Amino acid sequence: MIARSHRCARVLLVTLMAVGLNACALFQARDPLNISVIGIEPLAGQELEMRMAVKMRVQNPNEAPVDYNGIALNLEVNGQPLASGVSDQQGHIGRYGEAVVVVPVSITAFAFLRQAYGLSTLESLQGMPYVLRGKLASGPLSTVRFTDEGKLDLPKGGSLNW
Repeated sequence: MIARSHRCARVLLVTLMAVGLNACALFQARDPLNISVIGIEPLAGQELEMRMAVKMRVQNPNEAPVDYNGIALNLEVNGQPLASGVSDQQGHIGRYGEAVVVVPVSITAFAFLRQAYGLSTLESLQGMPYVLRGKLASGPLSTVRFTDEGKLDLPKGGSLNW
């Protein structure tokens, strides 16, 4: 009887080790996604809110494709929160592929005033640092987080380029 329980324990241990090794394959190291903000377009807002569509180019430098079913963004300018947005859109970025993703973001009047405080002209925005943080979600174990940093580049026309 004791020999039988030892044999069952060994079989269970070997099974658990095999399952554990397979689980390690799920957590392979991935290179981070390359995210670039490629444009911002105005959207219709409401009352004390401004809305914009942030266009991002997402490049996947990995062997495995990225499937997502939700996106969240936070944009900071000059170290202060400016805009945030979410979208439940779904998509697929193939292995060594890229896609343009558009996410609507909101800027509250308070956030806008906080940014404008101390700026005398629009040209003061030139060269101001920004940080875009976000995530592409496709489940609790496969959320892909990303960050893009840079400086604002305002052409003479006055529209925002990133």
